[in-house]
Amino acid sequence: MKKNRLDGMKRTIRLIEGFLEVFTLSVAYYIVWRMGYERSDGFPAYYGNGKYVLAGVYGILVIMLFMNFEGFKFGYLKAVESFASQVIALFIVNFITYLQLSLIANVMISPLPIVMLMILDAVIALFFSFVYNYLYHVIYPPKNMVMIFGNDNAIDLKFKMDTRSDKYRISKLISTDEGFEAICKQIVGYDAVIINDVTAGIRNDLLKYCYKNGIRTYVAPKMTDIILKGATDISLFDTPLLLVRGRGLTSAQRFAKRLMDIILSAIALIILSPVLILVSLAIKIEDGGPILFKQDRVTTGGKVFQILKFRSMIPNAELGGKAQPAVDNDPRITKVGKFIRATRIDEFPQLINILKGDMSIVGPRPERVEHARKYSKLIPEFDFRLSVKGGLTGYAQVYGKYNTTPYDKLRLDLMYIENYSIMLDIKLILMTIRIMLKRESTEGFNERREIERKKAEILKQLHKDHEELEDETPVGTK
Repeated sequence: MKKNRLDGMKRTIRLIEGFLEVFTLSVAYYIVWRMGYERSDGFPAYYGNGKYVLAGVYGILVIMLFMNFEGFKFGYLKAVESFASQVIALFIVNFITYLQLSLIANVMISPLPIVMLMILDAVIALFFSFVYNYLYHVIYPPKNMVMIFGNDNAIDLKFKMDTRSDKYRISKLISTDEGFEAICKQIVGYDAVIINDVTAGIRNDLLKYCYKNGIRTYVAPKMTDIILKGATDISLFDTPLLLVRGRGLTSAQRFAKRLMDIILSAIALIILSPVLILVSLAIKIEDGGPILFKQDRVTTGGKVFQILKFRSMIPNAELGGKAQPAVDNDPRITKVGKFIRATRIDEFPQLINILKGDMSIVGPRPERVEHARKYSKLIPEFDFRLSVKGGLTGYAQVYGKYNTTPYDKLRLDLMYIENYSIMLDIKLILMTIRIMLKRESTEGFNERREIERKKAEILKQLHKDHEELEDETPVGTK
């Protein structure tokens, strides 16, 4: 009951925090409107209460966009991520507001006050993001957690959660080999339990036990969980049913998605043409090699196409065409390549792939042919992601990392497919801007080797502890 009260208080605090920030942003808009637009000829009717209505509409837009772009998730996201999400949302709000005011005035008004408002909004967002994140971690220290795992690979999740030590602290690891009764005795006293990669039978028992006893529980979903999450509820009978269609996107969704791809990629190519020309010249001048790098990738239904990128490595970086993933400080990466990889500019030529119909703006990242074959053998469900076109960005790119495992990428991609909507595409396109500020998204394979080393040490210690416990157990009770 105490934990439930704390959770309720957390929601109340976040509601108050959100209200204060939205109110402050609305007041900022009101002030800028009065100073920049009130006395212009286009707004004679707003000497009365109309200006308060405008401020209210502005506040509603802020709430809607913040909710859509995770702007209110103080503490859940890092401060810089909260700030980036809010700036993206505020840019859209201010753009819509500018069009709204121009419509009211019946003329394209001066954008200068809106530009000043955007700067002021960014300062306000910066202040609230860092202050609220600080307060969150003061009021709510990291949760003391225990992780129950079914196989050695499941321990990887511990290292991922260790990167957010400000929020989570996994103090104990328990293997399902210890048995249900032993596990239940050990989880008492912890703030939360994580169930990861556990067989269906014991997972159901653990989940029911935690639910019955009010224990906060995190569950790493299996493929079937994700598929069921996207299912349709059928309530025609007194027995609930879930409908799983298993056909990817509908015809209407595919048409709308393709139309959006054509329009946005064409506009982006026109706007980015100066950047494309400059980068092309820089690559050619540096070593005289080819400007573009072409590589076979797999997309919808296993179709193979040539993906285009700006070349960021020396010519013939992969001898014999054999895959050689980049590592930190890879000597094969050119000077221009370091810059365009860090800024993601090397991916811009894929806008041509999108315009041609090879790819979509949003979708699972298309894999190399040899990787796709390898992953499909290791993970039979890997082909599920081929029900939609490969994308320039996607769920796995926004919420994953450069070295995210194929299985985790598949889970993320499947979450996108099962929850698809045009609004989700728009959100992911804009959220891609945020991931450019995250170092984790560009982690190389050196970090992966370090994780494997730490995992080996933990497993060695767990096996040692288990053997010592076995030796200490009286013979008659074994």
